[in-house]
Amino acid sequence: MIFKPLSLRSRIFIAMILLVLLASVLIAAVTIYQYNEEARDYHAERLERKEENIKQSINYAIKETTYVVNTENIPLIFKDDIFKIAAIHKLQINLYDLEGELLKSSKATIEQDSITKCIPSDILNAINNSAEHRYVFKNEKNGEIFQSSYTFITDEKFKNIAILNLPYLENDDFLNRELNEFLLRLGYAYLFMILAAIVFAYFISKYITRSLKTISDKMYQTRLEKRNKKIEIESSSAEINALVNSYNSMIDELEESAVKLATSEREQAWREMAKQVAHEIKNPLTPMRLSVQSFQRKFNPNDDDINKKVDEFSKTLIQQIDTMSSIASAFSNFAKMPAQRSENLNVVNIVKLALDIFNEDYIEFRAEEDEIIAKFDRTQLIRVVTNLVKNSIQSIKHDAEDPKIVVEVSDKNNDVMITVADNGLGISEDNQEKIFEPKFTTKSSGMGLGLAMVKNIVETYNGSITFTSQMDKGTIFTVTFPK
Repeated sequence: MIFKPLSLRSRIFIAMILLVLLASVLIAAVTIYQYNEEARDYHAERLERKEENIKQSINYAIKETTYVVNTENIPLIFKDDIFKIAAIHKLQINLYDLEGELLKSSKATIEQDSITKCIPSDILNAINNSAEHRYVFKNEKNGEIFQSSYTFITDEKFKNIAILNLPYLENDDFLNRELNEFLLRLGYAYLFMILAAIVFAYFISKYITRSLKTISDKMYQTRLEKRNKKIEIESSSAEINALVNSYNSMIDELEESAVKLATSEREQAWREMAKQVAHEIKNPLTPMRLSVQSFQRKFNPNDDDINKKVDEFSKTLIQQIDTMSSIASAFSNFAKMPAQRSENLNVVNIVKLALDIFNEDYIEFRAEEDEIIAKFDRTQLIRVVTNLVKNSIQSIKHDAEDPKIVVEVSDKNNDVMITVADNGLGISEDNQEKIFEPKFTTKSSGMGLGLAMVKNIVETYNGSITFTSQMDKGTIFTVTFPK
């Protein structure tokens, strides 16, 4: 499946929405990470504070005791004080000897089965090897995270006498509530931002692409054969202004090129016209010259048939002169643009009138209605019909068994349609592309200007002429022009 590329406007719109969504996800991720870091630091600092305060309370109890301060007397020294200290600081306290054996715990005796009776050797090594003589062990149990700190207790001479163990539960309920509340507020804020971004992206993408749409429409309408308008856009960016200036510059160059091309084509057309006129005029001049030369050689005033010969000579000259006159008239009619006269005509009657000049009895006329009114020049309409019918007559063989030409007038969707159909020789595929070109003809006589003139007249009135043809079966010419 081939997907159609997204428009620039759609890409801008989607990019802005994705940018807001990406920002919201990143901020949420950073927020969660920051809360987790703060929670970790909070518990570590809280455990240190608890440990420092408890050690101060233990040192005070050691100073006030009447027992000898050593490892063996730890259970006696803290017989009652350990419960007071644990209650004040709301934290369980365990005291171990320097070998890791449990000496005293603030936990009730019935619950002491869950207390580690002996500190593992790796923890003892970590305490001894630590520069601070302190080690914090972290583990997870039943989905809850526990920290357990180990540090030395010293006597007044700073001699180690016991190991203090403080089990600490990381309770994140409060922090989690704060995090959830913050994420909820952040979600509401970003939901509003996404909605605002959708509206903003819609209008900003529309504003950005509006100028490009104007330029695109103008470029689509650009034509070589007509005068193109320049683009005028106010309050646009520097990039759009550069594009508009480039387009306007191109329009100026295109107009100059069109003028040069039209001038060149016009000059070429007149050169071709002059060649054709010269060629056509030379054709009758040659027999005229030969006739005059023959008359000069054979002229004898005493000849009994002199009057007959002069008469034949005169007819020959008149015939060639008439040929030259018809050539001049044909080129004159082709070169002259038909005047656009807004004359309301009954096309049916005008076409009938144009057919009256033909004597061929195989020409048939048909009309859908008795009256079809349209604006057209009477003379030019007669010229169109007579040229098409004359062309059809010339395409029919002289020895054809059943020659037929049908001229039909109809009304089609506010247009007038005139068709001229014949069963003549038809037009070959090689000649179909050239049929409307001036001076093109397949006949031994004529100048090939008839169909070119018809096309010129019809297009002047915003109409069109088309044809279909089959060799040895005939041709149908269709003229259509608006009423």
